[in-house]
Amino acid sequence: MKLKKTLLVAGIGILTLATAQLLFSDEVWSDEDKPWKRRPGVAPVSNQQYAEECGACHFAYQPGWLPARSWKRLMNTLDDHFDENAELSDEVQDDLTEYLVSHSTDDATHRRSRKVMRSLSDDETPLRITRTPYVEHEHHELPDRLVAGNAKVGSLSNCSACHRRADKGSFSEREIDIPGYGRWDD
Repeated sequence: MKLKKTLLVAGIGILTLATAQLLFSDEVWSDEDKPWKRRPGVAPVSNQQYAEECGACHFAYQPGWLPARSWKRLMNTLDDHFDENAELSDEVQDDLTEYLVSHSTDDATHRRSRKVMRSLSDDETPLRITRTPYVEHEHHELPDRLVAGNAKVGSLSNCSACHRRADKGSFSEREIDIPGYGRWDD
């Protein structure tokens, strides 16, 4: 009888752990609640022109990392884009701004995008993804030697250096591999 109780308690514990892992994983069920249609953390870039124009100089950040107000401000100051001139033709700038605004955190359905939006106050207009409270919180445990002190990373803005599926919009902790350090697990 004691063995049956122990097995029952162990089974309930395993079931509880599995349920918690589903509830708190980095992925969420799709709108249709179909387990085979999980959404990544942020929607991947879906605009080829954006990927080519912006991705020519840096990682083409998914629009779901910033609110519309931030994208508008960034796109209106391309003549001084983090101390670089990134000006585009008016037509291209308008097209890219429309894409970024319409895919921003404001109406996003992906989990990480919603978390970024919830972390911001209504009066915040961050221009750097790495300065959003959500991203700062997610990276606060990383020692400086693994990021700024790591020649293969350099800064938090180099997402794809550690997040191996960043281009797909997946920023799961299980997929982190810090150059010169290895798998990260906090």
